[in-house]
Amino acid sequence: MPAYWKTIHRDLLQLFFPRLCPACGEAGLPDGMLLCLECQIHLSVTQQHLSPDNSFTRRFWGRLPLIHGSAMFSFHKGGRVQQLLHHIKYRNRPDLAVYLGSWYGQVLAKLPVFQEAALILPVPLHPRKQRERGYNQSACFAEGLSDSLAIPWSDRLLLRRQYTATQTHKTRFERFENVAEAFELPNPSALEGKTLILTDDVLTTGATLEACGTLLLPIPNTRLILITLAMAAE
Repeated sequence: MPAYWKTIHRDLLQLFFPRLCPACGEAGLPDGMLLCLECQIHLSVTQQHLSPDNSFTRRFWGRLPLIHGSAMFSFHKGGRVQQLLHHIKYRNRPDLAVYLGSWYGQVLAKLPVFQEAALILPVPLHPRKQRERGYNQSACFAEGLSDSLAIPWSDRLLLRRQYTATQTHKTRFERFENVAEAFELPNPSALEGKTLILTDDVLTTGATLEACGTLLLPIPNTRLILITLAMAAE
């Protein structure tokens, strides 16, 4: 097909099936862009990563000893971040999670603490849930972080063995109880002496991250960093 016909074909597709920005829903997203320019500006990264004592790490006081923790975005109901997360989890957009992980990894790469990290572990989905969705959004986020931080990631060293009920509408205690024994480490010796980055999509009560961290930290000489795409207000 001649180049001019390809251009006409593309323009017609854009006219009748315009590409929409997944964060704001505006039409006319240019080819090759995953977010419109306005959203790239307005989706400002939190500054939590600049201090080891921040609203993210304080949520785990008395629960997990962390050397660092931060969320890329703050989550507000009905906002752009919620729309992004909805596309990632329910509209088959794993590419968005990889893209955001790569973006945040470029921000985090400037911090000395990430020079110590040896491995990125995503919070796992149960195999049944992953088959239903087709991918694990936390693993996609980990993949993007890995690209920018030059730190390997693995989804084979932390597994989910129980298919748990949804966490929606549960209290913090109920959420922790729901996932307390849901995870397993098939080869804990492979993690000995490592600084680990544990990733998830959203921090709400922290029950899932706490359950995973409680399993990881007893491994000799491990240290833990938590990174999420977003953090919801308590």
